[in-house]
Formats: sequence, C-alpha cells, structure tokens
Amino acid sequence: MATPASADCSCGSGAAYGDCCQPLHQGQPAASPEALMRSRYCGFVLGLSDYLQRSWHPDTRPAQLDLADSPDWCGLQVLSADSQGDVGRVHFRALYRLPGGFGYLEEASDFRRQQGHWFYLSGTPHEGVLKPGRNDPCPCGSGRKFKACCR
Repeated sequence: MATPASADCSCGSGAAYGDCCQPLHQGQPAASPEALMRSRYCGFVLGLSDYLQRSWHPDTRPAQLDLADSPDWCGLQVLSADSQGDVGRVHFRALYRLPGGFGYLEEASDFRRQQGHWFYLSGTPHEGVLKPGRNDPCPCGSGRKFKACCR
C-alpha cells in the first residue's frame, strides 16, 4: 500500500509520512527506540513485512512474517519511552477495528542498538476490547467524538 510522502504519517506523530517514517522504511537508522517503534507500527499499517523483518533484532526475528491476517490498525498511543545507552523500552497501545467496535494491543517492547541501528528485540503483548465513552475521541482517528462517529 503506497502512502504519499505529504500525507499524515499513520504513526500519529503529526508529521508528514515523508518526514517521519518513510526515511526509516527506506533504510535510514531510527534516532531512538520510540522512532523505531512508530516506524514499525506504520510498517504494520502499510503491510511492509520486509521492513518489519529488517528492523527486528536477529536474535529474536521470526523466519517469516505473514501480515495477511493483520487487523485494520487505526491509531497509536505511546504511553512511555526511554533509553539508556544501547538499550531502550517503549510502552505503547495500538488500536484496531473489530466487527462492531475496537480492540487494542498493548505492549512494553524492548529495543537494542547495534552498529548505530535500533532493533525491536521483544515484548509481551496484551490484547483487549476498547470501550470508549460517548464523549471520548473516536478511536478511528476522525477527531470527532465517539458518539457522533463510529458508535
């Protein structure tokens, strides 16, 4: 799936894709674990399995990555991010559409830097059903209240 460089980046940074995740997808090293995690989320949204494989640490990288059953991702929330030296951690929540509602995948992910490149190492995901309140922002990313959008 091609995304114009001028379009808003799906990672939720507020920057254009061409200024945000696209350079990383094209091989530029991520400046931080958070930048890598955002680019990986965007990679899942865009179905970039080759990029996801390249940005996964060789010690934990799966032999194959099939995104055929990947959910319809619709939002990313970075809950915390930090790094010290060559080790980093990002706690995030990724939102996706379900029939009749929304779900989430929450994970505290570990990252490692080697030879100037950050890699996703591992994480323990937790999934659940998202139950937004009527006046909460709609998880679809429209900017509208849930009660006036996807409810």
